[in-house]
Amino acid sequence: MGLWMRNVYFLSLKEVASFLSDRILLGFLLLSFTFMIYSEATGVQTEVQNANIAIVDGDASVLSRRLRDALLPPQFKPATVIDRGSVDREMDRGHFTFVVDIPPHLEADLLRGRRPTLQLNIDATAMTQAGVGASYIASILQKETERYLADRGAEQGAQVVAVKRVLFNPNLEGVWYQSVNGLVENITLFAILLVGAAIIRERERGTIEHLLVMPLTPSEISAAKVIANGAIILLVTLLALAFTLGVLLGVPVRGSWLLFLLATAAYVFAVTSLGILLATIANTIPQFGLLAMPVFLILSMLSGATSPLESMPQWLEFVLHASPTVHFVRIAHGIVFRGAGIDIVWDDIIWILLLGGAFFFIALGRFRAMLQHQNR
Repeated sequence: MGLWMRNVYFLSLKEVASFLSDRILLGFLLLSFTFMIYSEATGVQTEVQNANIAIVDGDASVLSRRLRDALLPPQFKPATVIDRGSVDREMDRGHFTFVVDIPPHLEADLLRGRRPTLQLNIDATAMTQAGVGASYIASILQKETERYLADRGAEQGAQVVAVKRVLFNPNLEGVWYQSVNGLVENITLFAILLVGAAIIRERERGTIEHLLVMPLTPSEISAAKVIANGAIILLVTLLALAFTLGVLLGVPVRGSWLLFLLATAAYVFAVTSLGILLATIANTIPQFGLLAMPVFLILSMLSGATSPLESMPQWLEFVLHASPTVHFVRIAHGIVFRGAGIDIVWDDIIWILLLGGAFFFIALGRFRAMLQHQNR
């Protein structure tokens, strides 16, 4: 056992040295765990921000001015007052995404107990912003109208009011969610690529023959590649947590950093083992890339990060429990957002370790067969 660990240790140092000598790959790795996560988190906006909005003020009352002034940044730019005849022209030119048409006598009708109707015109070219913005505007106008009527002693509507309390992400910051998902995606991608590329690069350069003439076992070679590349990924994950998420994006990590890194280590073990398995199937780097990318896309798209597992077919939801990414996404969200402890995430960590062990032993069998074929 001592000899096995000593051989794995020196082989791991060789793997790290080989990786550090590839400056392009090193730069790409650092870029992916910093700028790429930042751009993914901030570039894809699900919230309404700085939307152009106009008001057709047909009432010119105190209430209509209050409604206009309630549409505030950062969701909306200061509302522009336009006349009703220019609505179609301005929206056709793309000057405004939303136009609120306030009818005449709005204030008077409300004070008399009537139910006037406002018209909201929407340019739905950007579908996400249009849908979310419409709900924002409806909520803002309703609340401001209720405040105005309450000030005048003319409350209307139901007396039961739903009060929402948002836990874990009280301001509903989409950047938080996108950044953690981006971190998980990068961990998955590089855990597959680094170890798989390391194996195929040695085969293409012929350096694997050097290993075959040494008193080394396939398990030592495989374990060294998992440990070395896993340590590199853990290091850049720590960099992403501290710098990209913590400093650049301001994402608070509610739970234990140590627990997150331990869970990441288990996940990296599982995915690097999968990378070794894929590398034993492909013969060249292009073949490995064509094989690895669909696997990565399946792991990421069906991880439960972008679409809840509960919304998928029942048979698919059952099958996806064999994906380590499903369990890691649950762990990452639990630790970062909800401050989950080991008592909450231990079962997912066990699942990841079991799946990783299965992947590793299957990959080890194929790797041993590959080395025997290479030795002929």
